[in-house]
Amino acid sequence: MNREVDNEVGSAPRVAVLGSVNMDLVAYVDTVPGGGETVTGTDFRQIPGGKGANQAVAAARAGADVAFLGAVGDDAFGAELRANLVSGGIDVSGLRTVPGVSGVAHIVVDGRGGNRIIVVPGANAEAGAVDGDEARVADAAALLLQLELPMEAVVAGARLGRGLGVPVYLTPAPARELPDDLLANVDVLVPNQHEAAAITGHTEPRAALAALLERVPEVLLTLGEDGSLFGRRGEEPVHVPARKVEAVDTTAAGDTFCGSFAVARAEGRSAREAMEFAAAAAAISVGRHGASSSMASRDEVEALLRG
Repeated sequence: MNREVDNEVGSAPRVAVLGSVNMDLVAYVDTVPGGGETVTGTDFRQIPGGKGANQAVAAARAGADVAFLGAVGDDAFGAELRANLVSGGIDVSGLRTVPGVSGVAHIVVDGRGGNRIIVVPGANAEAGAVDGDEARVADAAALLLQLELPMEAVVAGARLGRGLGVPVYLTPAPARELPDDLLANVDVLVPNQHEAAAITGHTEPRAALAALLERVPEVLLTLGEDGSLFGRRGEEPVHVPARKVEAVDTTAAGDTFCGSFAVARAEGRSAREAMEFAAAAAAISVGRHGASSSMASRDEVEALLRG
C-alpha cells in the first residue's frame, strides 16, 4: 500500500504526524521497585518524547519531510519540546500552544533495558486537527496516529487522512478498545504483540494477525526480539527477524520502527525491504539511552544495512 505523491524525483517523502508530545522524565535502576519499596537509581535524564513526537523524529531522521500536529502547554517544557522538534527539521506550524502544563511521561528503565511508563497527558488532551491542518496533511505520503490523544481527536484525524486520500497508520498504544469508525479509516495498523493480544484475544502472532486483517487492510505486528510480521489481505504474511543487539533502553523502539517503516514504504520499498530498514533503525535505537535522543540517522541505518 503505497501512495503516489507529486514529489520531485529524489526528493524526500512527506509524512504528517498527529500525536502526543511529552517531556520524558527517565529514572534508571537496576531493579524496578515493588509496591511500597524504595530503591536507589543509577541515573536520571530529561528527554523530549511522546509517541507522536517520537514517530515524527524517527521519520525525519529516516529521511522524510515531516509536519507535526499536536499541542504543548505554555510552560517551560512546552518551549523546550517545540524547540526540540524544530531542531530536528520538523515543521511545527501545526503545533499549538495551549494554557496549562505540557504532557509528561514518568519512565523507569531497569538494568535489562525494560521500561514502565506513566503518561500524564497535560496539553495533549487539547490536541487534534484544526482548520488549516488539511493543507499540512494533503500532500503527505502517510499520516501517523497513536492513542495518546483523546479518542475523538484520533478518529477525526483518521477521517481527515482518508478523506484526503492519505494512507493512515495507527499505532494502537496505549492499548484500548478500537471503535469501528476509527478502524474503518485506517490503512495500516501497527501494534506490538501485547496490543494485538489485547485487541483480538489471540496471543499467537499469526492468529492475532489474521483477526486484525478482518478489520484493516494491512497490519505490521512488532514482536520484540522475534522481529516483525506483516500481513495484507489475501497474501501470505512476511516475517523479518530482529537484529541481535544488547538492549540498553527499549523506550520508543516501536515508534522508531513505525516511523522508519512508513518512510521506507513511502519511498516505494516493498514491505520486506521496509521492515528490514525499520529493524535496523530500531536496533540502533535500543542500544542507546532515551526516546527521540536514541534514534539513528538515515546514514547510520543505511550503513548498518550494508554492513
